[in-house]
Amino acid sequence: MKRILSSLFCLAVAFACMAKCPVYVWMHGQDDMEKLRSDFTKWKSHGVVGVCVNCGTDLEKIRACAQVAHEVGLEYHAWVPTMIMGGQKPSWYTVNRKGQSAFDHPAYVSYYTTLDPYNSEVHAFLKELFTKVAAIPYVDYVQLDYIRYADVILARGLWDKYNLVMNEEYPEADYCYCDQCVKAFHKQTGINIREVKDPSKIKSWALFRCDAVTDLVNEICEEVHKQGKKVSADVFPGPKSYARWMVRQEWNKWNVDAVFPMNYNDFYLEPAKWVGKVTKEEVKSVKKRGIPVYSGLFICREWQRKAELIDPENSGLLPSEIAVAVKGAVKAGAKGICLFTPYSMTEDHWKALDECNQ
Repeated sequence: MKRILSSLFCLAVAFACMAKCPVYVWMHGQDDMEKLRSDFTKWKSHGVVGVCVNCGTDLEKIRACAQVAHEVGLEYHAWVPTMIMGGQKPSWYTVNRKGQSAFDHPAYVSYYTTLDPYNSEVHAFLKELFTKVAAIPYVDYVQLDYIRYADVILARGLWDKYNLVMNEEYPEADYCYCDQCVKAFHKQTGINIREVKDPSKIKSWALFRCDAVTDLVNEICEEVHKQGKKVSADVFPGPKSYARWMVRQEWNKWNVDAVFPMNYNDFYLEPAKWVGKVTKEEVKSVKKRGIPVYSGLFICREWQRKAELIDPENSGLLPSEIAVAVKGAVKAGAKGICLFTPYSMTEDHWKALDECNQ
């Protein structure tokens, strides 16, 4: 009997690995609805079942793009860069260990104007925003992106780009040391974090910030669920191996309906087979909660000259690596994959995907 059950289990696993893998795509919204319809139709022919579209907070644009997606028969995720918001109250932004606000001293790049996830006014603002997004008829999921602090540690593949060696948490990228957060942490633990020589050694301080993000996400989820809609989230890999200590994301504690880890192997100087390895960790981290994992893949458009592309943000998977990444993710338990971006997918990439995803 044990042999029979073992054989049946192996057959079930084999069948799951052979079954067609649902494909999603990340993309920016556009105004040309006919081109969008054409693109959606083409991608659907290659197994795409849903689109994650960044229209920012433009509700009318979200409405228009979502309607086209539904007319083509695709699931629609309204992808919104959540904590990267310009033009809000200066008091809403995170403050680094040097006392500089992300409002006018963002880390790394000018658009890293990160909101403070502990700030109650930020909570109210984002809950109202996502309630409006969720109320749009053709939106199936609200998708939270940049739902985190700025990277206190950048992915290894980005160090050279910014001329950095990140062997520790540096004050310029270590958030949030605003008065409100410092006082709340002191009340909770008795520790004045501003007086600590090396805050990175205080585990409760890291947890405080992870919890701030988690509490915000779960409040947003509650509001979106009231609208009868679902929530997905773009997250860093792990969470234990990367997300938790790089950007304060403990996304295994979030009440979301799906996670899309950005398993961009080139950013971590890893080969394509790493996708399967990290996906296994991700699936295990949310298995008890029944949250599906969709492994995010970064595609190299100019793949024939990848050796010349020093910046990982211009790199990504070759057509010859697609099968390794996709099969590795599915074998590890991912419910599907998400491509960044479909516009980087050459005909060779699509062919490789079609061949490994029959």
